[in-house]
Amino acid sequence: MKFPRTVAGIVTVLLFFGFVGFGFYMLASQLSIIKDDWPAFKEQILAGFQNVQIWVTDHFGVMHNEQMDIINKTASKSLDSGTLLLGTALLSLSSLFILLVFTFLYTFFLLIYRSHIVRFLLLLNNEEHHDIVLDVVGQVQYVVKKYLIGLLLQMLIVSTLVFAALSIIGVKYSLLLAIITGVFNVLPYIGIFTSILVIALLTFATSTFTHVLVVIVALIIIHLIDSNFIVPKVVGSKVKVNSLFAMMAIIVGELIWGISGMFLAIPILAICKIVMDRVKELKPWGFLLGEEDNKGNTYSKILKSMSPKKNQ
Repeated sequence: MKFPRTVAGIVTVLLFFGFVGFGFYMLASQLSIIKDDWPAFKEQILAGFQNVQIWVTDHFGVMHNEQMDIINKTASKSLDSGTLLLGTALLSLSSLFILLVFTFLYTFFLLIYRSHIVRFLLLLNNEEHHDIVLDVVGQVQYVVKKYLIGLLLQMLIVSTLVFAALSIIGVKYSLLLAIITGVFNVLPYIGIFTSILVIALLTFATSTFTHVLVVIVALIIIHLIDSNFIVPKVVGSKVKVNSLFAMMAIIVGELIWGISGMFLAIPILAICKIVMDRVKELKPWGFLLGEEDNKGNTYSKILKSMSPKKNQ
């Protein structure tokens, strides 16, 4: 649209964060509906708690009063540390606010100075390597853009499948639970199991145990469809990284930077693979991070193909 670079950067960042904020607004609006049914939630949870107490008494011989004593002692210890928990919660909220502000600023400045960074990379390398540097920069831009688009499509498809499944089963708040699943599914491997736990608890609070089992089975089937068809076609085709190192990267990312590290692990690993594939000394490592090309080959065939040909 022929905007100056500064104006274009501001508009782009505002649109992106506005889209994210709208998503959280939709989620919060759906969550506000639950407050109308909170008394029913409370009754269902209390009934389930009583059934668990009866089961513990029948199988382990622990009477109700003994169970309540254990619960009261645990609750009193939790209340004693309530001030510490409140302080931790306030600190987390302030850290989250600071993270959002700096993320906004980082994104804006990266958009403004992206050409400057590319020139720095060119100056850092010999002129004979400039084509490789520009190729790496172009591939990184392509992969990151396509990865984000693929994630959005994956969220939309998974949310639609979950909404359809929950509506057919007859689960209350199917739209809310579908949105939660789509958001949690951004975290590979871990998000789907977290959403299954959350949805199972909400379903138990509003329906029967049979519905909970049916919902869990339906979500597992959707997860299998997502893992074997949606991710390889929509996301995996853009990021050529094998599942073993993707899982390792997610674990390391969580240890280093929490949830943000889990989200950024796969695109960072894909960027590393792009660089390794274009540096002669690092090509074996790029091959290690990539998908298996010769799935039907046995070890003997691979070794035979790698060994030098015999003199005729």
